[in-house]
Amino acid sequence: MRNQRVVVRKRGGPEVLQVVEGDAPEPQPGEVRVRVLAAGVSAYDLMLRSGWFPGFPSVPFTPGADIVGEVEQLGAGVSSITSGERIAAGPFPTNGGYTEYLCLPADDVVPVPPDVDSAEAVCLVANYLTADLALRTAEVHQGDRILIQGAGGGGGTALVELGRLAGLEIYGTASAYNHDLVSDLGATPIDYRNEDVVQRIRDLTGDGVDAVFDPIGGARQLWLSNQCLRKGGRLIWFGVAAVSEHGLRVIPVTLSTVGLLKILPDGKAVHTTPDVGEPAQRERLVGLLDSLAAGDLHPVVAERIPLREAARAHELLERGGHAGKIVLMTEPPA
Repeated sequence: MRNQRVVVRKRGGPEVLQVVEGDAPEPQPGEVRVRVLAAGVSAYDLMLRSGWFPGFPSVPFTPGADIVGEVEQLGAGVSSITSGERIAAGPFPTNGGYTEYLCLPADDVVPVPPDVDSAEAVCLVANYLTADLALRTAEVHQGDRILIQGAGGGGGTALVELGRLAGLEIYGTASAYNHDLVSDLGATPIDYRNEDVVQRIRDLTGDGVDAVFDPIGGARQLWLSNQCLRKGGRLIWFGVAAVSEHGLRVIPVTLSTVGLLKILPDGKAVHTTPDVGEPAQRERLVGLLDSLAAGDLHPVVAERIPLREAARAHELLERGGHAGKIVLMTEPPA
C-alpha cells in the first residue's frame, strides 16, 4: 500500500513543504495503522518548519500534531479497538500528522462519536483541549471577566466558546473582519490594531479582568496582557504565535518576559498550561468529543485544504485574514 506524506527536508518558507510517496507503515505490536482523514494546521507547525530551536525535530520530518482518522489495521495484541473505528489522536510531541497513513500506539487514541464531522473533531484535539486546560489553570468561575488575545484564531474561538459555556464575561482581541464572529460566539470584540486594548479593558471593567489568555507571546504583548489584569488576576501564557511575524528570536524573549512577570511584585500571577499530551488529558478529550456530538460545541473551521496543498495551508496561516482552524483533508482511497 502506498502512502503520501508531507516532508520538511530543509527549513524555510511554505515552499519547503514537499509531498513524497512511499510504502505505508506497518503497525508494530500494540499499535494501530490509521488512515488519516483530517490533520490540523497550527502556528506550532509553522514554527518547526521555519527554523531551528532546541527541542525541535531534525530534518527531514513530517509536521502535524493532531489528527482524526480511521483505524485501518491492528498490530499484534490490540483488542481494545476494532478495524474501521474512527479515532482522534494527538497532540504528538514528534509530529507526523500530515500523512495519509500513520501508526500509533493503541493506548494513545480515543474514539470519535459517529456522525461527527472529522474536520470539526480535529479542532478539539489540540485547540479545544488546550483551551480547556487553560481555563482550568486560570481557576475561573462563573461571572469572572476574561480577556482572550487572538480571539478569532483556532485556539481563540475555542476559548470563547468554552468560556461562554462556563458562564464567563468575555472580551476578545481580533482583527475587525473577525468581530462579528467573535461577537456571535459570545465575546465583546476589541480591535487590537486600532484601539488601546488596556484602556478599552479599563473602560469596560473598571479595574481589569480576572484572567488573560495569551497564545501570542513576545515582550510587548505579554506586558500588555499583564496590564489588562486587575490585582489578583492571572495571566495564562500558552503559545508563541508571534513567531510567524517576528521569527524564532521571539521565543527566548517570551521566556525571559514570562520569568520576569512571575517575580514582579504586582499582585498578579503568571501560569503556563500543563502538557496537553499527558495521558490524563485523554479523558478530557473524550468529554469534549461527546459535547461536540451533542451539539454543544461548534468549532470554526477556516478552510479544508487537500493534504497535497499543505504549502498553501501554511501560506494562508501566515498571511492571516481567516477565522478558526485550517484543516488538511486526505483524499478518499481509490
